[in-house]
Amino acid sequence: MAEPRLLQLRINGDAHHVAAPPHWTLLEVLRYELDLIGTKQGCDKGDCGACTVQVDGNPVLSCLTLACQAQGRTVQTVEGLGFSSPSGCHPLQDAFDRYDAAQCGFCTPGILMSAHAMFERLGRPVTREEAKEGIAGNLCRCTGYTKIIDAIVDASERVFDGASVTSTDGVVTHG
Repeated sequence: MAEPRLLQLRINGDAHHVAAPPHWTLLEVLRYELDLIGTKQGCDKGDCGACTVQVDGNPVLSCLTLACQAQGRTVQTVEGLGFSSPSGCHPLQDAFDRYDAAQCGFCTPGILMSAHAMFERLGRPVTREEAKEGIAGNLCRCTGYTKIIDAIVDASERVFDGASVTSTDGVVTHG
């Protein structure tokens, strides 16, 4: 068995020093070394998206990312999502609550991280089609996606303070 390596990781704004075997994934380090259990271990094959986190602002599947690949990069998990808000709750988390968009909640952290990355990338409210595309790699086995998409669109309008957006069918909406 390979000797553990010392990793220096920046997760949710904090520096962490972790000893982990070289074959461990980012998911394993997050859950089993740092006790950040919001990131879910689902399929371990990259099919479900439950393990989605952000690395340098991009959504990645932590079950397919070696922990050593995160060294020197910025990792954000669902636990760090609300840090910048005075309430400690990101508008996405609030919208998921208000829209009852999570049933069992297992897929929710990955969906939140994918949607948040989409918000950051686009920098404006999203259309329903963009919301669907933004979470295309995340599976929810409990519910239809209607409430999830509604929550994402609503949160994007709140994040971007009601700015207008033109949908793919040319309809302009205002928050």
